[in-house]
Amino acid sequence: MTDVWRPTPEDIAHANITATCRSLGLDGYDAFYRWSITEREAFWTDIISRIGVVYRTAPERVLDLTDGVTRPNWLVGARMNIADSCFTGDPSETAIVYQRPGGPLQHMTLGDLDTLSDRVAASLATLGVKRGDAVAIAMTMTVEAVAAYLGVVKAGCAVVSIADSFAPDEIATRLRIANARAVVTQDVVYRGEKTFPMYAKVVEAGTEVAVVVRAGDTLAVALLASDVEWSEFVGRAGAFESVACDPSETTNILFSSGTTGDPKAIPWTHTTPIKSAMDGYYHHDIHRKDVVAWPTNIGWMMGPWLIYASLMNRATMALYYGPPNTEGFCRFVEDARVSMLGVVPSLVRAWRGNDMTADKRFARVRCFSSTGEASNADDMWWLMEQAGGRPVVEYCGGTEIGGGYITQTLVQPAIPATFSTPALGLGVVIVGDDGTPCDSGEMFLTPPSMGLSVSLLNRDHDEVYYRGTPQGPDGELLRRHGDEMERLPNGHFRAHGRADDTMNLGGIKVSSAEIERAVAGIDGVLETAAIAHDPPGGGPSRLVIFAVPEPNAALDPGNLRARMQKKIAAHLNPLFRVHDVVPVDSLPRTASNKVMRRVLRGRYAG
Repeated sequence: MTDVWRPTPEDIAHANITATCRSLGLDGYDAFYRWSITEREAFWTDIISRIGVVYRTAPERVLDLTDGVTRPNWLVGARMNIADSCFTGDPSETAIVYQRPGGPLQHMTLGDLDTLSDRVAASLATLGVKRGDAVAIAMTMTVEAVAAYLGVVKAGCAVVSIADSFAPDEIATRLRIANARAVVTQDVVYRGEKTFPMYAKVVEAGTEVAVVVRAGDTLAVALLASDVEWSEFVGRAGAFESVACDPSETTNILFSSGTTGDPKAIPWTHTTPIKSAMDGYYHHDIHRKDVVAWPTNIGWMMGPWLIYASLMNRATMALYYGPPNTEGFCRFVEDARVSMLGVVPSLVRAWRGNDMTADKRFARVRCFSSTGEASNADDMWWLMEQAGGRPVVEYCGGTEIGGGYITQTLVQPAIPATFSTPALGLGVVIVGDDGTPCDSGEMFLTPPSMGLSVSLLNRDHDEVYYRGTPQGPDGELLRRHGDEMERLPNGHFRAHGRADDTMNLGGIKVSSAEIERAVAGIDGVLETAAIAHDPPGGGPSRLVIFAVPEPNAALDPGNLRARMQKKIAAHLNPLFRVHDVVPVDSLPRTASNKVMRRVLRGRYAG
């Protein structure tokens, strides 16, 4: 395999990594990475200083491992509110550049965002929300969504992250698990020429009170008497001083698919965003006044990641209010002068297939980043060409990490669809089926690292991540993550999907169990098993469902696929697309009756 991109001397000289290595007297990236995992407290102390994290009371020390590596105590004795670290730049500089389809480019200054988020924080009390309560945000990624997010954090409360694409059942599940006291949402969602309900889904899901942002010029729905329109809500209060918190207090409840039951509820604390900002600073090389775009929303970890990685590094967020798989978005990237553009591989395929990036609309992009699903090397090479050969930073991680665990840098050669390094501050070990380290198998993490979760709201955290894991080569405790990984002869890494029953569909992590629950109850179907099929040439996974018919029932795969698609859209997420339905007489099972999905994946691939 040939390296398709090599950093120039100018790339290396400009990189944040280079400046840090020089100041620490470290001889290049490899030495920097080794230092980051052998001197973890020193590494995190250094990056906290470089980013400029704000404290009300400074910590006595950055890391205390008295309770072991699975229960690290970060920023011992500190009092802080991580939202304050988003507003250390010049108030007159642009915090967000945004555009509605067909409309003009608009800008919000850092000072105006600070004021608006203060108004949110101060007005929460009028809804009966108190410090420590949970407030859900279920809407697209807009200026109001960002202000609401930061306002909830400033108030000492916890954001409950809910994607706008979720069906009412899934919204209700997340509100219930997090015990959300209120929801910030919008009236409708516009996607191209189509209008989709949003407020109506929140009402059906059930909530005590909703704050509703209008997506257009006027409110498109009538509100219940208990609910309030956004402009009235933020007009209720003015200045606000952020609540000083212990670093371990919850700021955000996000969700990641579990293999059984409800999705895992993962708390982020005031320290988790430091991991997001660090990844942005080093692995994506975000500098002050850079413009960062990543189509996402608060419902997925990349929404909060975008807020922190941009604002804590004194960069500008770029938000497009329309679908990203359009020429309008590509023009926005150029007009907003985006310098770091995040993607999911299926989006790149849409741009490429419809020739949406003509006229060098990515000419100002200094680097791309790709996450959420496996990349297709040809598509990523095409993407690089659209920006004159700029690299794609492959970025793989998880909600329970606060960012990535394996990725790339702008000071190393980049090969599309592979990774050049574990994330700084985080060790990794590949373990084979025999439980020993090897070059191809399941990837495990070596704690501690800032950003790694230490609790779950609705699961036994130690059982999920640590119980039954093998030891590392030096006897260290390993943490389970669930990705299959291969170390290539050139030192890079290639992902090979999930080792457990979860999958990435269109950049969204979902479990087989969630898919199977959504399609349950179809006439003539006894049981189902969902798998992700990875195309031979690489690229996004495809959802395939095996279906066992009831006795004497005949299944029509085409009709069954349509019925399953309808149920998934209604009860889970309309963004999930069923690629194929395969009728089978029975499902292969282990002696303990667990479905052998590896067998099904191999059978379908064959």
